[in-house]
Amino acid sequence: MKMVGEGDRNQVISQRKCPQQEGADTMRNQTKAYILTFFVITFWATAASAFKIALRFVSPYTLLLYATLFSCFSLFIILCSQGKLDRLIHSKPKVLIKAALLGFLNPFLYYVVLFKAYAVLPGQIAMSLNYGWPLVLTLLSAPILGQKLSKSQLLAVVISFIGAIIIATKGEFTSLGDVSTLGVVLAIGSTLIWALYWLFNARDGLEPVVKLFIGFCFGLLFTTLYGLMIGGIEIPPAGAWLPLTYVSLFEMSITFTLWLTALQLTTSAARIGNLIYITPFFSLLILSLVVGESI
Repeated sequence: MKMVGEGDRNQVISQRKCPQQEGADTMRNQTKAYILTFFVITFWATAASAFKIALRFVSPYTLLLYATLFSCFSLFIILCSQGKLDRLIHSKPKVLIKAALLGFLNPFLYYVVLFKAYAVLPGQIAMSLNYGWPLVLTLLSAPILGQKLSKSQLLAVVISFIGAIIIATKGEFTSLGDVSTLGVVLAIGSTLIWALYWLFNARDGLEPVVKLFIGFCFGLLFTTLYGLMIGGIEIPPAGAWLPLTYVSLFEMSITFTLWLTALQLTTSAARIGNLIYITPFFSLLILSLVVGESI
């Protein structure tokens, strides 16, 4: 009887520890998500400048094609270095098909839209409007992921929306002035595509690098077919290779891996999504220093 009693007590103690352990694991995961988001902010702050520099040399399509191609190579290297190639091979067909379909959203459709917006808008306007995606991410996380939004998060959404209107109209509110209407529509449209992509990716359980690699491979296929439809594929000039490579690494492959991992670790996509709003402030400074756009 004594042994049974001890066993019962141990079981009760074990059951009491489980919620505490789960809470500690949740806190550790959330901390990791914050750290990864910090690196994402750092890398994405430089992306707008890299876009504008690359677009001095090549068309939006050519930028997309080669950045996607280089991203496929870098993601494959990351996949191999992490020893996860076998997870790609043994992934379930249903999951692989989903990752392939999402490759149409990103990189293909998202960057077709975004790079065109950057081509017709000043970098600071295109970037600022594009960073409305955390707003969309926050709003859509409720119906798609079932995450509750707090009053403070909703207030942040409203303030951010007003800020986007001020940026697009340059404070005039009733008119876009000399700003391209098409560019504004494209930049805003890119936020919806981007937010949907990450939300659909957040909870399927597939390794982030695996799903990104599959998605980018299919994105490269879609991009190549699109290029053949619009008139062929160009070889970039020598000056374009550095910004093309930079975009592929620090806008796409490496940073995507960090961001998708953060989304899988966090308990609230809205919580880390709101942190991304720090990025435009640094991005504006870099655009001013590197590209020469006045703030």
